[in-house]
Amino acid sequence: MKAIRTGATAGLDHLVLADAADPGAPGPGAIRVRLHANSLNYHDYAVAIGAIPASTGRILMSDGAGIVEAVGEGAHEFAVGDHVVSLFFPYWMGGPPPHGNFSHVPGDGIDGYARESVVVPEKWFTRAPKGWSHAEAATLPCAALTAWRALVVEGNLKAGDSVLILGTGGVAVFALQFAKMMGATAIITSSSDEKLERAKALGADHTINYKTHPDWGKQVLRLTGARGVDHVLEIGGPGTLPQSIMAARVGGHIALIGILTGVSGDVPTLNMMVKQIKLQGIVVGSRRHQLEMVRALEASNVRPVIDKTFPLAATADAFRYEEGATHFGKICVEI
Repeated sequence: MKAIRTGATAGLDHLVLADAADPGAPGPGAIRVRLHANSLNYHDYAVAIGAIPASTGRILMSDGAGIVEAVGEGAHEFAVGDHVVSLFFPYWMGGPPPHGNFSHVPGDGIDGYARESVVVPEKWFTRAPKGWSHAEAATLPCAALTAWRALVVEGNLKAGDSVLILGTGGVAVFALQFAKMMGATAIITSSSDEKLERAKALGADHTINYKTHPDWGKQVLRLTGARGVDHVLEIGGPGTLPQSIMAARVGGHIALIGILTGVSGDVPTLNMMVKQIKLQGIVVGSRRHQLEMVRALEASNVRPVIDKTFPLAATADAFRYEEGATHFGKICVEI
């Protein structure tokens, strides 16, 4: 079978479409899945360019979706023909996070899903939402689950709440869709007026161009009658956190899910303390969270926003498209 692997030298120009051994029949408790789609995440890109070191020849991609081809003895959750989607943390079934690194994440610490077939323990996958395409399902394990955990699991999002979302990438667009699904008011930022118009079409109540309004925290306060928002989906990190703290209400919740502006920096701790803000780092979620999210999605009319799809052999081009930061929503690879 074919797979996309990292090369001996880091970088997109050195990704290899290589032959890989067929995984064979599933053993006890395992399933064989014919993979049909991946979706791109910033984490996958970081591995591909060498910003996150990985073993030479690592098969890329944390997100995979496909069809169960065979079921091993003692595996009872799936049947042949079921549509399934992978887990970002295959050993995190539920409860508190078991570790604080990526040593077990497919496409990083272990081989991922940029390949045609895989044999893994059945608990490494969940059912895909009924009626979804494989590409749509592949958007769930990282981006959607991060937004779901940040807002619904940890933020206890409810109707009438207000949410500030930074950017219009995969996690941000899912956060916008979840906020509206739950009956919340959504404010979204971008440097592109075109993307902000697309966000409005998805239900955004207010939009802010952060280039036009570099003090966007004050704009959020104005839009909320000086109260501030209940939740912030913080993607930028140290460069945007001060504005997010300004934008949050007293006692508000900030979910830190990205570090696009760097890995360290000054934090206005006094303002954060006086406002009694809860700042929480979020890295995706557990299998239980994914099962709950899939049930919620099946009960709603939310569908992923897929900006563009590439074939497996053009995975490097998909990452180059991601580099351009012109996309709105998710980028996918079809296998």
